[in-house]
Amino acid sequence: MVELSGVLGVALVALGMVLTPGPNMIYLVSRSITQGRRAGVVSLGGVAVGFLVYLLATNLGLSVVFLAVPKLYVAVKLAGAAYLAYLAWNALRPGGVSVFAPEELPHDSSRRLFTMGLMTNLLNPKIAIMYLSLIPQFISLEAGNVLLQGFLLGSVQIAVALTVNLGIVLAAGAIAVFLARRPSWLRAQRYLMGTALGLLAVSVATDTSAPAASG
Repeated sequence: MVELSGVLGVALVALGMVLTPGPNMIYLVSRSITQGRRAGVVSLGGVAVGFLVYLLATNLGLSVVFLAVPKLYVAVKLAGAAYLAYLAWNALRPGGVSVFAPEELPHDSSRRLFTMGLMTNLLNPKIAIMYLSLIPQFISLEAGNVLLQGFLLGSVQIAVALTVNLGIVLAAGAIAVFLARRPSWLRAQRYLMGTALGLLAVSVATDTSAPAASG
């Protein structure tokens, strides 16, 4: 069974990732601001399906691969740490632009909104790294049933991501106005999330645990 520390670890990593501006957030916010909340929710539906595709594809493969090649665990863990560090730098570097800055975009049909949400998520490197490198490190072979652990931990990530993104979609317009009037708050948010991601990167990179060759 999944340990509580694993669930909390995945939830924390997922929260840090979803609050860091990336393709999903940019697309959802842009559609919510220019086309309304309904468009944002439809787009989020496509993003949700993208999460499910990653959940199925990675867990069905990783449950076998990590048992057969334990050293691969270390490689993907370091790749995940490097990407977290990259996200931290992007959040902390000077000259960052807010994803809540409004811009003119053409209105799309619900079908296109859903499809674009799906494709944006499937092509999002943040999500690929999340499933291929970050979530697997919270799986313990000693706890048994690697496949079930992968699905449960992936479900935690999806729940966190969808909850936060839904809140962002519903509040995008108000957040855009609020931050436009208070640029210091935007800087504080960037510094806070950048620091959190940097600490996560160090934690992942220095973790000496690794899956055993047998479960």
